[in-house]
Amino acid sequence: MNVMPNETRSVMEQKDTRAKILIVDDHPIVRLGIGQLVNNEQDMQVCGEAASVSEALDVVERTSPDAIVVDISLKDSSGLDLITQLKALNKTAKILVSSVHDETIYAERALRCGASGYLNKSEGTGKIVEALRHILAGEIYVSSRLADRVLQRTAHGGKVASRLPEEGLSNRELEIYELIGEGMSTRQIAERLHLSPKTVETHRENIKRKLGLTSSNELVRHAIHWVMREV
Repeated sequence: MNVMPNETRSVMEQKDTRAKILIVDDHPIVRLGIGQLVNNEQDMQVCGEAASVSEALDVVERTSPDAIVVDISLKDSSGLDLITQLKALNKTAKILVSSVHDETIYAERALRCGASGYLNKSEGTGKIVEALRHILAGEIYVSSRLADRVLQRTAHGGKVASRLPEEGLSNRELEIYELIGEGMSTRQIAERLHLSPKTVETHRENIKRKLGLTSSNELVRHAIHWVMREV
């Protein structure tokens, strides 16, 4: 009978202590880039990738990641909705949002949904590892600009003037506003979000009222401009 040397057995029995990272983004090149950065680190590894909500939830169940990098805009749902679902499925996983969207509008929403950090993609992918280290250590990661804004709001009892009128939209209204800007009709939006057309129309009217718009054409123009500035 062959006996495995103690040294070999000891190495094999060692537990892999690297942090497991899941990447959720519907752009393969983005997933590849983030994955390479993560796998270059000795203390973390990519445990899976996902391009949609259903894929993300499946990978979370199978791999129990320590941290999840999530884009706000996914083809089949809002990243904000996904954050809520991920936290319900795995309460211990830390979530880092990586997005092109304005942090003024989205960062605090993401944190309220359960994210631990927000990184704008304009900061460059090199910041991903730094942000992941912060949230894995139990810290909140946001830009210094956003941190100052939050402190100002706290100091003034939450009464800091909004920079953009879109800040007054709810998460669902903001999601519909973006889809309008992407050229989707009421019916298409209803199918995409699994809502009734009547519900979407109600949201459209609320968006117009909150943004001070008077017609559907004006709403479309503003929504297109909003989407273009976010690219």
